[in-house]
Amino acid sequence: MSLKVLIIRFSSIGDIVLTTPVVRCLKTQRPDVEIHYLTKSSYKYLLTDNPYIDHLHLLDGSIWGIAKQLRKEKFDLVIDLHQNLRTLQIKAALGVQAISFNKLNWEKWLYVNWKINALPNVHIVDRYLNTLQTLGVVNDDRGLDYFIPYRDIIEPDWLPESHQKGFVAYAIGGQHETKKLPLNRMIELCEKINFPIVLLGGKEDAANGDMIEKAIGKHFIYNACGKCNFNQSASLIQQSKLVFSHDTGLMHVAAAFKKKIYSIWGNTVPEFGMYPYQTQFVMLENRQLTCRPCSKIGHKRCPKGHFKCMTELSFAFEIKELKRQSWQ
Repeated sequence: MSLKVLIIRFSSIGDIVLTTPVVRCLKTQRPDVEIHYLTKSSYKYLLTDNPYIDHLHLLDGSIWGIAKQLRKEKFDLVIDLHQNLRTLQIKAALGVQAISFNKLNWEKWLYVNWKINALPNVHIVDRYLNTLQTLGVVNDDRGLDYFIPYRDIIEPDWLPESHQKGFVAYAIGGQHETKKLPLNRMIELCEKINFPIVLLGGKEDAANGDMIEKAIGKHFIYNACGKCNFNQSASLIQQSKLVFSHDTGLMHVAAAFKKKIYSIWGNTVPEFGMYPYQTQFVMLENRQLTCRPCSKIGHKRCPKGHFKCMTELSFAFEIKELKRQSWQ
């Protein structure tokens, strides 16, 4: 007799990608489990091609509307990986056993407001996986998953000739301004990299991409911001030599493809437990400041007005992987 389980994570990109080990470990270690996943319809593309999910449910209206549909499924268990008011309402409506992960909001509040770090040294993926302990499921140590549909795979010859022998991917976007380097520092970083670079981001990042391309030249910079959907950006991440990224969803996609990541941190900190998972990474952050972290998410502008976490971030690193001969 199969066990029907509903996993809930509404948003956002990175958080959903970080739940993929839960889905895989549960399906591969408990083949008797039928896995249903509930997320927002706007994030459907992240999970549609995941072979470990039996049925995808989409929130595209009221909570009570989706709850009514979910009740018909007669779930045996709910795994809540979001833990907010809406998931509480759904769990109450379904009336079945539920296991929720600890968001550590109190510990994060202490760190942001009083700079007291009471957070456990545990990645959020491992905290997600703790919800499966009662089912006898353990971490398989295979890291994150990301599945790109065939239609979104970028062919190498679609890129400029200068980038067809290899490139670095740089995800220049970020949900909040204080998670992103200022434009002049993005340009400085690209000059430091000194190899062909594909810039990745949404339409909102295209103008910055154009400025970087103009400053450095098309021989080294290809601005793909706003030209690719997210899965196509993931395809470029997969094909890259290595990845530079702000604290954003594409960083976790890069981890899923086991890329070496140069991870750039501004107002948030890796101690929140969302650094690159089970892949090589170099942490780029200004640890000389007493004002970090100033938010567990981000701000439109630096609360102190100086933005030293990014403006004074050191680029004193050597990219040994990108010696010129490796591009011939």
